[in-house]
Amino acid sequence: MSDLILSAIFQPWMLIIFLPLIYVLIRMYLRKKEFKGSSYSDASGNSYAKTVSSKGNSGEYLTFLELEKLDGDKRILTNLYLPGKDGKTTEVDLVMIHPTGIYVFESKNYSGWILGDDKVRYWTQSLNGGKKNKFFNPIWQNKGHIAALSKALGNGYEDHLYSYIVFSERCELNKSINELQGVVVLKRNRLLSKLRQDVTERSTVFMKTEMDELEELLKSFELADDVTKAAHIESVMAK
Repeated sequence: MSDLILSAIFQPWMLIIFLPLIYVLIRMYLRKKEFKGSSYSDASGNSYAKTVSSKGNSGEYLTFLELEKLDGDKRILTNLYLPGKDGKTTEVDLVMIHPTGIYVFESKNYSGWILGDDKVRYWTQSLNGGKKNKFFNPIWQNKGHIAALSKALGNGYEDHLYSYIVFSERCELNKSINELQGVVVLKRNRLLSKLRQDVTERSTVFMKTEMDELEELLKSFELADDVTKAAHIESVMAK
């Protein structure tokens, strides 16, 4: 009798139904385990649920993971709310303090075709079905972030601030973006190799004690309160 029950349960059609479910559950478990093994939650203040439920947070987290893989001493900070123009704030997604400089990342977790260059004010996201969305030129956006960082840090750091625009692997960057000179715009799966190349080619400018001081200073702009976040969102929407 028990053999009949078991044979009834383990039918081929049951495997077709349950194998994909088991696969999804295993992936979810591994992703959550990876999240717990990362320092992203402490740096950002975001829980696992808040991270995976937001496209922006998810992209930032995946970029954070790539930065963690870079060998050597480094400090990674997220979501810095810095004083900007006209009393408003500017939010910097990710900053990495490294012996060779301060690396500033703007994360764009977009899919579709991405069209733009360094001269136009707005770039275009083109999706299947003909839908198109405009978004502010991320190169200009990160220039504003770097200007705010430079002001917060004081004189002497301008030449050691480097801009990186990081897009999702789910998008395609058009030819004009891929051919930009002197500007780093790439997909996330190329970020680590590019960083390894860049830090190898650059000279050491910060010793450990200065990196500690820079981290302490920038941490004061991390984990902003809800009032600051709301004011920032309002200024972005107005823009």
